[in-house]
Amino acid sequence: MTRERTALAGAMLPRNAADPAPARLPARAQVALRGRGQRGLRTRDNGEAMRVLMIEDEVPLAEAVARGLRREGYEVECAHDGLSGLERARESGYDAIILDILLPKMNGYKICETLRGEGIWTPILMLTAKDGEYDEAEALDTGADDFLSKPFSFVVLVARLRALLRRGAPKVAKLHIGSLTLDSARRTCRRSGSEIDLTRREFKLLEALMQRGGAVASKDDLLDEVWGPEFEGDRNIVEVYVGYLRRKIDDDFEPRMLHTVRGAGYRIVADDGT
Repeated sequence: MTRERTALAGAMLPRNAADPAPARLPARAQVALRGRGQRGLRTRDNGEAMRVLMIEDEVPLAEAVARGLRREGYEVECAHDGLSGLERARESGYDAIILDILLPKMNGYKICETLRGEGIWTPILMLTAKDGEYDEAEALDTGADDFLSKPFSFVVLVARLRALLRRGAPKVAKLHIGSLTLDSARRTCRRSGSEIDLTRREFKLLEALMQRGGAVASKDDLLDEVWGPEFEGDRNIVEVYVGYLRRKIDDDFEPRMLHTVRGAGYRIVADDGT
């Protein structure tokens, strides 16, 4: 079998013969996993292993996902309530955090908000069993980098985790290029002192562009970072949102800052042309 699913029916995670008996998962936490062999250890540029913290109160789910991620080459630690998760997240050395929303002692929104308020910008992928755009919006508004609803595909979770790790943690909460300022903590944007109202998607697009400090971002990179690696819609959605963004950050100002680099992508150019 090349693929197995964990579900209410009692299917189990793919495993090597040497692995311990796999856990059965609750119905609301269906996870799809590919049956695959152990991958090599995923490392940082300095050769150290990439470390992931999973904060999830459903122990069978946490253990199953952790086991799958270890097979993908990550070092994984788990916490099963909000307070212990927050304390672990405050430690240095994690490359990413997978964070459930519905946790005992402290919910995921509060954990995320607390970490961002303390200047801890470890990338966060937030999980929830709840549906709806308001839950997703609240997760992102409190500082999460991405969002995944249960039941989820393990393959998609890994792809999103890879995307977060490629971006890494932002160096600063505020991004500045020329007169343009983006405050990731407060979710505000200003140019020449004037506040600019951005939708959540426009904000993420501008953030992805500004984090490159003037370097070119390809359409594929923007699709991956802003819409997610599993996006299967029209790639021209990037051009559409670039148009929306231009109208907001450029139409009432001089000179224009959002530039198209033919055949390459898009970049933000400071007001002085640098």
